[in-house]
Amino acid sequence: MKSSAERASRANALLGYPDDARLLIVNADDFGMCGPVNDGVLRAITEGVARSASLMVPWPGAGQAMRMLAGHPEADVGIHLSVVCDLPGNRCGPAAGADAVPSLVDGSGMFWPLERRAGFLARARLGELETEYRAQIGAVIAAGLRPSHLDWHCLADGGRPDIFEMTLFLATDHGLALRAHTPASIRRLRSLRLPGNEHGIMDSYHLGTGPATHAQRYVQLLRDLPAGLTEWAIHPGIGRAPLRDLEPSTWWIRHADYEFAVSAQARETIEREGIVLLSHQPLREVWAASQPR
Repeated sequence: MKSSAERASRANALLGYPDDARLLIVNADDFGMCGPVNDGVLRAITEGVARSASLMVPWPGAGQAMRMLAGHPEADVGIHLSVVCDLPGNRCGPAAGADAVPSLVDGSGMFWPLERRAGFLARARLGELETEYRAQIGAVIAAGLRPSHLDWHCLADGGRPDIFEMTLFLATDHGLALRAHTPASIRRLRSLRLPGNEHGIMDSYHLGTGPATHAQRYVQLLRDLPAGLTEWAIHPGIGRAPLRDLEPSTWWIRHADYEFAVSAQARETIEREGIVLLSHQPLREVWAASQPR
């Protein structure tokens, strides 16, 4: 049996909350994918319960997303490190240039599709991944934005232990927080006295719901939210027809995520349950302060 000290929330203590506080980061992933997703993400933050977003630098809507952020300096944004393409017909290539990262691209100079993720992870060179990740981070900073955190698109914890450790180094080097998915990665951040999600990541694509039960499942998750820091990765989007064109079989998840994020039901449930909504900024401040000067 765990002692009370082992059960205590390290993240709560580092962030200045009591152990029994229920902290929740609702993060809108895939900012920069395309216009309908960009609109949904920004409105989920400015009008809804999302408190941060993750920007996909190599994707075609990234420029638009960064321009949108210029008009909303209060919006918290991190970097959704992207080196695989998960939507057929929507290919993208490296920010560093294909010649700089040959192990990350196919013969056309584009990132590999999601269905070839295992082969990609087997061949991707760590140094080239670092080159690409640094290029993506640099592009966000060069746009005048101040990112708060790093996470990965379609690669939980980077997909390999060495990728996680390299990204952890980049996060600490830049004073950014880092998303952790697995128990091992959560323990790793805890051992370094760095705040992060303590209960795994809730990914809206893995809820196992349908259109009729999506919001109901979210309400139940809020009611059952444990003490400590939890992070949700939602994927809001606006516009049924554009989303169907983008993602014919699972478009409704983005639409349902957006509708719940901006709903009175979400706000009222969070308030009734006494849940504290956070962005990644308080985490970033602790991560930045932990680094030697």
